[in-house]
Amino acid sequence: MSHEVEQRSLSQYLEEHNLKHTKQREAILAAFLEATGHITSEEIHSCVRADHPNIGYTTVYRTMKLLCDAGLASERRFDDGVTRYEIEQEHHDHLVCLRCGKIIEFECAMIEKTQMEIADRYQFRVLRHRHELYGHCDACAEEVAK
Repeated sequence: MSHEVEQRSLSQYLEEHNLKHTKQREAILAAFLEATGHITSEEIHSCVRADHPNIGYTTVYRTMKLLCDAGLASERRFDDGVTRYEIEQEHHDHLVCLRCGKIIEFECAMIEKTQMEIADRYQFRVLRHRHELYGHCDACAEEVAK
């Protein structure tokens, strides 16, 4: 899969901020973009080290922070305290299984509309928000019920 747009965006960001363009950053970006769902720095590190054994965890961690600053990644922290990253995208919300850790993304126009109506009612200007629902996915709910 080609990630030319993201690579150009990273190159432009690095140039604008007088930062070095390195093969390590390219490899980390590629591993991140190939991942599906929400991925931790540790998981990215494992993926990258398969082809680049000299890349350290700190380099991955710092590069992920840089990708967030560049608008290519979003950092997410759910109730388990683990930092995960996802590709920057349109706003969405999350369902998080407390048993297996499964994370489901969803969008709901009704929720978004209701939030804005509530903010208007209280004369409140929303700058950002997170909507996360915690519980059990179908498979875990069945296991818990046994």
